[in-house]
Amino acid sequence: MSPRERLLELPHLRLAAREWGPDDGLPALALHGWLDNAASFDRLAPLLPELHLVALDLPGHGQSQRRPSGVVHHFIDWVPEIVAVADELGWDRFTIIGHSMGAGIASLVPAIVPERIDRLILLEGLGPISAPAEDTPQHLVSALADEARLATASPRVFPDLDHAVTARARDTDVDLESARLLVSRGTEAVAEGVRFTYDPRLRTRSRLRLTEEHVHAFLAAIPCPVIVVRARQGWPVPEEMMAARVAAIPRHEVVEVDGGHHVHLTNPERVAPIIREFFRST
Repeated sequence: MSPRERLLELPHLRLAAREWGPDDGLPALALHGWLDNAASFDRLAPLLPELHLVALDLPGHGQSQRRPSGVVHHFIDWVPEIVAVADELGWDRFTIIGHSMGAGIASLVPAIVPERIDRLILLEGLGPISAPAEDTPQHLVSALADEARLATASPRVFPDLDHAVTARARDTDVDLESARLLVSRGTEAVAEGVRFTYDPRLRTRSRLRLTEEHVHAFLAAIPCPVIVVRARQGWPVPEEMMAARVAAIPRHEVVEVDGGHHVHLTNPERVAPIIREFFRST
């Protein structure tokens, strides 16, 4: 099943996406992780033929437009944009499949539009990174320092695509073949070689983070069924924190699979049956 390219015109941004499945399939919006792009779902989507799956390049990622100059990426700003994307797609109700950062975004959406979300499928992520309230002033200081450094930084240019692929795969669970999918969509040619297209501002710390109490409030407000898929060799998270977050969700289940943080990309055959069964049972 080959993907179709799609452009989505929001009031303030033009976003790119890849689309699979029939128009009358079950609508599902896929959200990738930090500095990834829609190609993160290139191998998983064909294994879910019942779905009309749209994988988004989030703002500043892949082939989507960057935010205007002077505007930073607040995590909470992703949430209304996901609703705006669904509006542009003409979806009254839909499922969200989120990986890592995308799962964090997906975790917040049902609290603001509970009547529109059918299911949440969270791959290697549950809620955003939080911070204690007392750390907020110093966190803002650090974020502003990041932004100041960025103002004088130059984007890295690689001699060719192969070098960029090797750099993307280095020190991660992503193999070279999987990295090539992400890099092919997430780079552009320049005079000296190729460079990544993601917005450099994504590499700065957020100016403000939710507290863990805030995160629990969002999770407790999720009315739809939720499945959390964790990779046994995935991203390390404090188990006590994860258990408390899971427990806050009214209707949830947790499934573990062998693989790394990008298991949905490197080994989609381990993840697809879990998702298909979740659709059948909810």
